[in-house]
Amino acid sequence: MTSKKHSLTRAGGAISFDSPKMQESVAASGYALRRKTMSKYHAACSCGQLSLSANAEPMRVSLCHCRACQRRTGSAFGYQARFAREAISINGNSTQYVRTGDSGGTVTFSFCPHCGATVFFEIGSVPEIISVPVGTFAMQTCMTPELSIFTKHKHAWVKLPDATENIE
Repeated sequence: MTSKKHSLTRAGGAISFDSPKMQESVAASGYALRRKTMSKYHAACSCGQLSLSANAEPMRVSLCHCRACQRRTGSAFGYQARFAREAISINGNSTQYVRTGDSGGTVTFSFCPHCGATVFFEIGSVPEIISVPVGTFAMQTCMTPELSIFTKHKHAWVKLPDATENIE
C-alpha cells in the first residue's frame, strides 16, 4: 500500500497530513486541499548527472533552422520546448556556454560537464522561460512543433506538419 502526501494551505501557512478524515475536517474549516503533483516531464543528459523536471505543459514547442542551432545540435534543426521558469526544477551540476546571436541577444546553454549534453538553455531577453531540447526528455510523444523559425535555412528534405507556423 502506498501513502500519498498531501498539504493544505491557508494564508501562506501549510499543514502536511495523511489521514483522509483529517483532510475532510480541515478542508471544511476553510483550508484549500492541494495534492503534491508529480512532474509531467523528465529530461536528462546522456550520463544522467544533470536532469530537470517540469510540472507543467510546455508553453511552446518549436524548431529552429538557424545555422547556430544546426551547428549546436549536429542536426538539421534545433527542437525545443519552452517552459515557465517556475515549472522547472534542476538537479546536478552544469557548465554554461553563452552565445551572442546576430541580433546581439544572448543565449546561455547549460550542459553536463561529464558527457557534454545540453539539458536546458535560457534566452537573455526572456529570463522567465527555460528551453529544453526535446531529445533530452524521456517521453517525447506529445511534443509536436507549433512554430518553425529561420526557415530560410531549412534543409529541403525537412517536411513540417501542416499546422506549423513558419517564420523565415
